[in-house]
Amino acid sequence: MTNVGNIGANERPSVPRTAAIFGASGGIGAKLAAHLSTLGCERVYAGSRSGDVSGAGIVPFAFDLTDEASIAEAARMMRAEPPEWVPEWVIVASGVLTLDDGKGPERTYKRLDPDVMAKVLAINTIGPAMIAKHMLPMMPRERAFTFAALSARVGSISDNGLGGWHSYRASKAALNMLIKNFAIEVGRTHSQGVIVGLHPGTVDTALSAPFQKGLAEGQLTDPLQAADNLVRVLASLTPEQSGRVFDFSGKEIPA
Repeated sequence: MTNVGNIGANERPSVPRTAAIFGASGGIGAKLAAHLSTLGCERVYAGSRSGDVSGAGIVPFAFDLTDEASIAEAARMMRAEPPEWVPEWVIVASGVLTLDDGKGPERTYKRLDPDVMAKVLAINTIGPAMIAKHMLPMMPRERAFTFAALSARVGSISDNGLGGWHSYRASKAALNMLIKNFAIEVGRTHSQGVIVGLHPGTVDTALSAPFQKGLAEGQLTDPLQAADNLVRVLASLTPEQSGRVFDFSGKEIPA
C-alpha cells in the first residue's frame, strides 16, 4: 500500500496545458473543468450529453456514455487538433448510483434486477472502458500523461465488510480491474503514463443526495473542494502508482 505525495493546502498544484473531462456537466465534473481552467489549464475539453458546457478555456463536446460512436467521434475531434492540444489529462467523471427511474442500490440480493444491473454496469464500467479504448491510443509515448476514472471505496473487495449495493459495488470493482489491466498493457509502451481510479469521497451532488442523511460532521464535501482534492492527487501521481485506486487524500484503496 502506498500513498501519493502531499501538496500543501496553500501550494498551487501543477496542472497540464490541456485536459479532457468526460462528464463535465455533473457535480464533480463541472467543478473539475472550471477549477483546472482557473489553475492555468489553457484548454479543457468538456464533454456532456448536451455539449453546452461553457467557460474560460472550455472547449465543449457532446458524447453519450452508452454510445461508443459518440465517444469515438469525441476522440477523433481531439486527435485532429495540433499535437500541443492533445489532452495530457483525461478524466472520466461520469457515474451512476441511482437510476433516472429512482431505482437505487440494492441492499439485498433478493432485489437484484438484470435490467438495473446492466444499466449500472453500462455507465460505471463499460462507458469508461470505451473512453479508454478511444483516448489511450492518442497518448504520447515520450511524455507524461494521466488517465483517471472516478471509482469508489465500495469497489474494494478486501475492504467490503457490509455487503449490499450489489450492482454499484460490482461495477466499481470491475472498473478497478480494468484500470489495472489498462495500466499493465499501456505501461509496456508508455513508461511515463499513469492510469488510476479516484475515490472523491462523499460529495454534495445529486448522486449522493438520497444518502446524505445521518452523515457524520465533515463527511460531506463541497464539489469545488472535491475537485481541488482530486487535482492535487492527480498532480502528485507517478508512473509507479499506475494501475491503483486512490482516495481524495492520496491514500491508496486496497483491491
